[in-house]
Amino acid sequence: MKKKPVKERIIETALIMFEKYGYHGVTIDQIVDECGTSKGGFYHNFRSKDELLYHIHDVFISYLLNKAKESYEKEADPVSRMCGIITSFTKIFDLYKSHITVFYQESTYLKGDFEKQINEKRDQYRQLLLQIIREGQESGDFRLEVPAEISTMAIMGMINWMYKWFKKEGELSLEDIARIFNDMMLHSLLTEDAMKAGKGDQFLLKTESVQ
Repeated sequence: MKKKPVKERIIETALIMFEKYGYHGVTIDQIVDECGTSKGGFYHNFRSKDELLYHIHDVFISYLLNKAKESYEKEADPVSRMCGIITSFTKIFDLYKSHITVFYQESTYLKGDFEKQINEKRDQYRQLLLQIIREGQESGDFRLEVPAEISTMAIMGMINWMYKWFKKEGELSLEDIARIFNDMMLHSLLTEDAMKAGKGDQFLLKTESVQ
């Protein structure tokens, strides 16, 4: 069987070791020994362990931000845009659960330009979601009495915390969980007029879908 590229092996090994032992509990020597490469192989792909940690953070945040932008461009109204973002955010745990876990466990060790770049992308994501909710308030789809800032942070906190409890072998799929999250937020945010107009009906739970 063909070996995976060195960079991919380094990242996969680091994810496992950082998650288990912590960022400062793992050395470059241990990473290269575990993944079967050399220090030369490591430094050919990463200038430092800090850059490796940055890459682990950046890969999923960049993916998430791009998916959010896609939802904004693809969907025609704030309700569908918000639900599209919630769905893509939830489904990212199928691809990047280990990256996200390491991010929340070890992000305090990211410094300087690396920290600045990650924070800028996180802020872009938050601002896009905030913009969508405000647009929904302006269009009469979302309730004005629920602050857009609180709604934004509620969505991000609700989904972010999945790294603590989501298991692929669990009873509910990511699609099920995304629909539950969308149902919760829509029932919290939609105005009575938007509900009567059937806004977001396709994102709401059906009686028979979840017991």
